[in-house]
Amino acid sequence: MHYISTRGGMDPAGFTEVLISGLAPDGGLAVPEAVPVLDEATLESWRDLDYPALATEVIGLYASDLPREDLAAMTSAAYGPQRFPDPVVPVREVAEVASGLWIVGLSQGPTMAFKDLAMQFLGQAIPEVLARTGQVLTIVGATSGDTGSAAEHAFRGQEGVAVFMLSPLGRMSDVQRAQMYSLSDPNIHNIAVDGVFDDCQNLVKALNADADFKAEHSLGAVNSINIGRIAAQVVYYVWSWLRVSDAAPRAHRAEVEVDVVVPSGNFGNIYAGHLARRMGVPIRRLILATNENNVLDEFFSTGIYRPRSRGETLATSSPSMDISKASNLERFIAELLGPEEFSRRWPLLEQTGALDLSDHVDRLREEFGFVSGTSTHEDRLASIRLVHERSATLIDPHTADGVTVALRLMEPGFPTLVMETATADKFPETVAEALGSAPPVPAAITELLALEQHVTEIPNDLDVLRAIVAEGSRSA
Repeated sequence: MHYISTRGGMDPAGFTEVLISGLAPDGGLAVPEAVPVLDEATLESWRDLDYPALATEVIGLYASDLPREDLAAMTSAAYGPQRFPDPVVPVREVAEVASGLWIVGLSQGPTMAFKDLAMQFLGQAIPEVLARTGQVLTIVGATSGDTGSAAEHAFRGQEGVAVFMLSPLGRMSDVQRAQMYSLSDPNIHNIAVDGVFDDCQNLVKALNADADFKAEHSLGAVNSINIGRIAAQVVYYVWSWLRVSDAAPRAHRAEVEVDVVVPSGNFGNIYAGHLARRMGVPIRRLILATNENNVLDEFFSTGIYRPRSRGETLATSSPSMDISKASNLERFIAELLGPEEFSRRWPLLEQTGALDLSDHVDRLREEFGFVSGTSTHEDRLASIRLVHERSATLIDPHTADGVTVALRLMEPGFPTLVMETATADKFPETVAEALGSAPPVPAAITELLALEQHVTEIPNDLDVLRAIVAEGSRSA
């Protein structure tokens, strides 16, 4: 398996190379040169595997330059009982809410968010690759809430890795901030930017675009632009289809088609679902759910992609999706258009602030299976309340975005899987508003919120960030 850049300016590279480099040298994103295809027999042979073993099989298709025994050790460590309870990803039907509605539990890890499932793997794979090559890595990332804590908890104390994580000042929940800012490991650096997530993301991209600085300080990325994270996320799409189809008679399991609902802001999680669908996992539709920052819903509904400004990006009760410029959409649009048309049309986004692909809008649904919908704050409250009243299950506001859109778009005869994004404990204020009273606060959360926090606040200024990273990477 080799990887190329969406923008065509990178020689084919192996998994371990793109795992460390993050952005391609031409500023594009790494994508598989060819997507592996699964047949019915292969899927069936994986049915009885536990999650670490399945991860070895799936990630192994994308990481062919990692020795299989090494990869198996990584997945065993990443998804073992010291980090995740068994099963790693519980999948259960909530028929009390709606017949055929399932919730895929992705938030059982150390930071109570789905990002742990990819980040714990990177926390094993990246140090191993660095140790082999004698390299060091300076991770500069941006988070809207959950990526940062997942990355920091995966890499805290790791030799050869320094983490600089940018977050939007005042736009995360108290628990999200505490999970990041309470860490005191010398290789972890929290930076709060006076702006929105897109400002953080733009600073990270600008720093990576400085080739000399990137080389001097060994910059890399572990947010969703890193293809290693995408490969690790494909695993739970395969896993969840296997678990839902388990209930069908053996002779008819392969005929079970599912719809998958993914709360999405940066398009990384659902892009992994897109890869799983292309590989042959029987996913009928990929249903993208947004909050009021519904740039992606607008794109999949109209074919027009129009990122919004800082002033137009709303602060909502599902803050991890308060994103108006989806980094990973470039991967999908490159595939949608093909190399020649992509190279001609993609620059128009930078030149005009919008990309009109309405001539391809029918393909989004008919060929690629994408549909989408938007949820509001009131919708989220209603979904949290409905799920709790009918199934005694607490969901967080991002998952509530998914449930809202699922109930609106699900069709009889097709199991509809909502990908959970985080636990409700991370967003107690919104859950309390929905239920009319605050749920009990776990002792671990109370202790977390009481810890001293460490963060550097900066303006939205590239030179200020450059100085902090240069100083911190030299002293790492």
